[in-house]
Formats: sequence, structure tokens, C-alpha cells
Amino acid sequence: MKKKIEILAPAKDLIGGIAAINSGADAVYIGAPQFGARSNANNSIEDVAELVKYAHLFNAQVFVVMNTILYDNELETCRQMIWELYEIGVDALIIQDMAIMEMELPPIVLHASTQANNRDADKIKFLKDAGIKRVVLARELNLHQIKEIYDHADVELEFFVTGALCVSFSGNCYMSVANGERSANRGSCAQNCRLPYNLIDGNGDTLIKNSHLLSIKDLDVSDQIPNLIEAGIVSFKIEGRLKDVVYVKNNVSYLRQKLDNFLEGPGSDKYTKASSGKCTYTFDSTLSRTFNRGYTDYFVNERHNTIGSWESPKSKGQYIGKLIRTVGNAYEIENGELLNNGDGLCFINENNEADGIYVNKAENGKIYPNVLKEVKDGTFIYRNNDAAFIKIVEREDSAVRKIGTTLLLTENETGFELIATDEDGNVSIVNLEHSKEQTKTGESIEENIKTQLAKTGFTPYTADEINIMFSQNWFLPISKINEMRRTVYDQLTEIRLANYKREEHQMVKTSHPYPETKLDFMYNVSNKTARKFYERHGVTEIEKAFELQWDPGKSRVMTTKYCIKYELAKCPKYHRNTMEGKLKEPLVLKQGELEYKLKFNCKPCEMEIWEKDAEFEIEEDHFH
Repeated sequence: MKKKIEILAPAKDLIGGIAAINSGADAVYIGAPQFGARSNANNSIEDVAELVKYAHLFNAQVFVVMNTILYDNELETCRQMIWELYEIGVDALIIQDMAIMEMELPPIVLHASTQANNRDADKIKFLKDAGIKRVVLARELNLHQIKEIYDHADVELEFFVTGALCVSFSGNCYMSVANGERSANRGSCAQNCRLPYNLIDGNGDTLIKNSHLLSIKDLDVSDQIPNLIEAGIVSFKIEGRLKDVVYVKNNVSYLRQKLDNFLEGPGSDKYTKASSGKCTYTFDSTLSRTFNRGYTDYFVNERHNTIGSWESPKSKGQYIGKLIRTVGNAYEIENGELLNNGDGLCFINENNEADGIYVNKAENGKIYPNVLKEVKDGTFIYRNNDAAFIKIVEREDSAVRKIGTTLLLTENETGFELIATDEDGNVSIVNLEHSKEQTKTGESIEENIKTQLAKTGFTPYTADEINIMFSQNWFLPISKINEMRRTVYDQLTEIRLANYKREEHQMVKTSHPYPETKLDFMYNVSNKTARKFYERHGVTEIEKAFELQWDPGKSRVMTTKYCIKYELAKCPKYHRNTMEGKLKEPLVLKQGELEYKLKFNCKPCEMEIWEKDAEFEIEEDHFH
């Protein structure tokens, strides 16, 4: 059997979810009333139920995100909500907290969220053996590591393909909590990584001023789709449950076309798409035309280029061209003819900060801004608000998805019969009791009948082939033909929904050994039930979650694969032949009252961020 490959899209709400399905998503992930890692993207059970029904019509799936850590007093509410979600037809839950594995649950499929920090093959194999059906991998992995995990754990694997990156290993960032009790693991990250910092060395000298030193570019590994599929990935996830509909439609349609090219070309013998229908678009999707901070392939092909987006954490958008000159109250910009009234432009100013202007009027290659700012000739100009593009994509008919059908109209003893067969083999039959009369002229009206039957309009169907088998040139009133067509398609929708097969999986409690016997705070154990789960699997020491016990001022608040030394071309491993002089450590990040120390673990190639009063040994580099 061919392996199904899926595009998984974010849905902020019901409207966003429907837009994602219409644009070609094979699955969507959405927040329920509580317990999702984006606390301002929650939805009612009723809205999720509505989305489930819409998705299932196209054989697309709906996953609900319940990926926060839970406190003891929330477990029963969470369990009840899982039953409700199961009853409305949700296909799977995406979870972080192992307490859920201990609950009395319906037979609903569970996926391990990226918040569970899935980067170790043994731990991923453990999750599979414990009953997890799919693991959402850490974004920091490279192709070689993904392949190793797949070979070792043999579990469904999901990987992020586009969207914002967390600079920290997911689930292991405590910066937000430590600065004001807003926990990223509880859905309310304050995004301290997107603030500007000064970088100060061990001598007290400021090396860099007021720069977004922890803000990194957005991810785009869409060019690696064939390689990632070969390595074992079956689901490509787009980040963005807080993003708008235009972003979702642009990203989904872009990836749909890219994946289809592979599935219909080189991948056609081994792989197939995961849901039904074909999409048509009125716009050309380009990732740079909606929110982005510039793009990186992160570590999927090992560590090569820099990945920081230091000037600004805001969307840079699409590169247009250089500023040629300012003339009177207008700018002349390379490729200025691409710009439209209402566009937002972005550039980096003299102080190395992102700055912007709004296009009041674009004519004859000249751009008249709302405020004339002093911009140096030669400055790169980006468009981060593409007014014309947004206007097209926002329209409901900019992405339309239809299920292919064939229609057969024949006669029977009492009248006529219309049979619709869809691309998945579902069949809908409508009978019309009607007297048989020849046409007045004695000539066939077959073409007229076909024209009426082809009018599938606002239904989710297209009639790709229409056959009429009459023994004589029968007459049928247009109103009757239309009625049969409407009924056959209404019935087909009911049949498709009734025939939808949801995968089910009943959890069975296991006691195979966990790969570790001691768990520190980074395992995010925040309730007695999760503790019980780990203890049954042989863990003897469990530290409480950071949220329940941190030591203000002295804690490690982030572990990341991103490295400021590497960004500065001062890495003792990668730059030892080209760098002049080592940095005096410890390096410190400072933002007003906030102050952090950086610790570099060169062996695993990771950087840690500690609060200012923390004490640690500075490692000597091993590469000289």
C-alpha cells in the first residue's frame, strides 16, 4: 500500500480551519476551550465539531492541541473535555503531559507534541511502546537524525515545514515564567526571545547594542520535502495558530502545490496524498508575501548559515529592491512598479532598527509615502504588507476545493435514475418517478441535460464525466434534472460523512522501562498523575516542574541549538581558522533590568541561558 503524506495546517478558529481545508490541507490542528499552548487561540466544542464535519467531508482530519502541562486540579476537567472531543469526532489529540496517558480515556489516538521535546530515539521508541501513535519531532533535528529515529522507533513522524521557530528546545524555555510568571508550558509565553538586548563580554565591554539577539528567522524546509519523506516524515506541519487566514491560505496552497508535484512525479510509486479533492487558486502563493522574518532551513542540513533575525522580530516580508533616490516627496525604488497603494514597506534604518512607511500612492514608478523618512540611497526595501495580494487571498473563492465525481443518468421501469460516484468510490443514487415521453422534435436533448447536470455550483463537487444512457430520445423538464442533481449530491455528502473511518486506539497501561531513572525539572512533571506514570516505568527520582519550584535569579531558563558565538563567527569549532581572538566570557545579555548569562556547551553544540546570579564553570573549548 502507498504511504499517505499529509500537510497539517494551523487553525486559529473555525473560519481559519475551513480556509485551510479549502486551500488543500490534509489535516488541521486547533485549540479547544482549554489546555492548548496558545491560550489566546481557544475554541468552543461546537466550533470544533463544525470543523470536524467539514474536514471529514474531504477525508481530512482534525487534531486538537492539548499540549500544556497540567496541574492536579485540572486533570478531571481535562479528562472530561477529552471525552467530549472524542464524541464530536476529533481524530487525535496532541499532548505534552504524561498524566493524560494515565487517565481513563476513550479510544482516541494520541500524538506527542513537540513540547514533549522529541529528539532522542530511545525516548521516542518508549512513547511508541506506551501507545503514542505519532510523534511531533523537535525542529532542531537534521535529516540524518530523523532517519535514525525512524529506523529505531518505527512510529509516525511529523515535522515542521514552515513558520516561526522557537529559539529554545520546545517545552524547555522558562524565560517567560522566570520573568513574570507567564508560563510558555501553560500557553502564555511572553516572547522574551523577541526583545532587544545588549551583548556584554566578560570585561564589561558592550559588543552589540540594542539588537534582537535571540530572535531567529522563520523556518522554510519546503525544498527538503522529498528528502524528509525518505527519512520517514509523513506529516508536514505549518506553524501559526495565531496567524491570519491570508497567511494560512498562502502557506497551505504553496505546500500543496509543492507536495503534489512530488506525489504525482518522482514519489508516485510509493506515496499518495492523505485526503480527497482538488484545489484551484486565484492567486500565486509565495511564502515571502505573508508574515515572515526572512527564512532559514535551521539545522535540517546541519549548521551552515547564520539564522538570527537581529534587526527586528517583526515581519520583513518580500524583498522589492534598493532605494535608488528620493525625489521631492517621493522615493524611486528598484522594481517600484510592483508596489501598490496601501502597501506597507520595511527597511533597516541608520540605527540598525527596522523602520517602516505606508504607500499612499504608487504611480509612474514613484512611491509617495504617508511620511517622508530619510532613507539612504541603496537601502534594501521590503514589502511586509501586500495590499493587493491580501485583497485577492481574503476572498472566499480564492481557494476552492472540489471532490471529483462521475454522473450516469439512465432510465428504469418507473422513470429515471441518476447515479453519482465520487473519486473515493462512494455511490449516491436518486430515482425519479416520471412518465416517459419522447422529445417533441424527436431529437436528443442529451447536450442540454449534460449542461444542467454539470452545474455543481456551490457544492463541494465537480461532475468530471457525465454519461446518459437512454433507449430513446426521452424528454425531461429542466426543473426535474436540477432537482435530481441537487438531491444526488446532498445524499453523497451524507454518505461520505457516514463512511468516514476514524482511526481509534485504546490506551493500555504499560510498564516498560523509561530510558532515564532520574528526571530533572526539564521533564515538566507538574502533577501527581504524571509522576505516577513515570514511576510505573521505573523512574526513581523526579524533580518538580520549573513552574512549581524555581530558584529566582539562579536558574537555567533556556537550552537552545542556536548559538550567539556562531552568529558572530566566533565559534571555536567552526571558525577557529578565521576568527581573530576569543571572546572574553561570560557573555551577558542585558535588557533594562533583565540580565542573563550565556553558557556554551560545545560538545553537543548547544547554548544555555542562565539568570544573572547563576554560577557555572566556563568550559574550555576542546577544539584547539
